[in-house]
Amino acid sequence: MIKIIVLIVGLALIGFIAWWFFGKHEAEEKAAEVVNDKQVVDVEVSGGYSPEVVVLKKGVPAVLNFTRKDASSCLDRVVFSDFGINEELPQNEEESITIDTSKPGEYSWACGMDMFHGKLIIQ
Repeated sequence: MIKIIVLIVGLALIGFIAWWFFGKHEAEEKAAEVVNDKQVVDVEVSGGYSPEVVVLKKGVPAVLNFTRKDASSCLDRVVFSDFGINEELPQNEEESITIDTSKPGEYSWACGMDMFHGKLIIQ
């Protein structure tokens, strides 16, 4: 009987791990609103990025305000490799990052350890 219970729990854990790493998960998306010829989006950093996908309008100056609430050292930096940006994110402080919106496309950002990711869409 114990062997059957252990087998069922083991299979359930394997299924959960497979879903967690390989399953499709909904990413929170936010489109920036243009106010006074500027786009501003607030991104909360807590166990990942929220929103995870940010949509910006091409050619309008944009600022992403990152606020890190997570004490993890993994999330203490944000890296936009396509833009040459590698900024420290102090805990519980807002860090503003200016984004060049002159070229449309999809760009990614990540934490300093490349474990957590976000996406920037300029259209």
